[in-house]
Amino acid sequence: MDTSQASEAFSALSHPGRIDIFRLLVKAGPEGLAAGLIADRIGQRQNTASVNLSVLHRAGLVSSAREGRQVLYKANFASIGAIISFLLEDCCQGNSEACGPLAAYLAQSAPTHSA
Repeated sequence: MDTSQASEAFSALSHPGRIDIFRLLVKAGPEGLAAGLIADRIGQRQNTASVNLSVLHRAGLVSSAREGRQVLYKANFASIGAIISFLLEDCCQGNSEACGPLAAYLAQSAPTHSA
């Protein structure tokens, strides 16, 4: 991930409604959620949620797939990992011992999803 891609991802997440959608999709895991259900769960009008989902999709933070008449959205976990790696790339100037507490926190708080 380069600075331009990271900037686009951060820009997409700079809106409270998009953060709500993104966090909801992360919680939903690899199964994802239908667009209408996303709007209902976060209390957004469907057209507002659609616009927010489009911004997140363009930034590479979510993916979508049509299933029948519904469009399912899923968090792009590879992209999330790339953003975290980008942020921590130069962590503590390569001193892994100094970054240990952060690594332990991330490992402890990482969501587990069965495949």
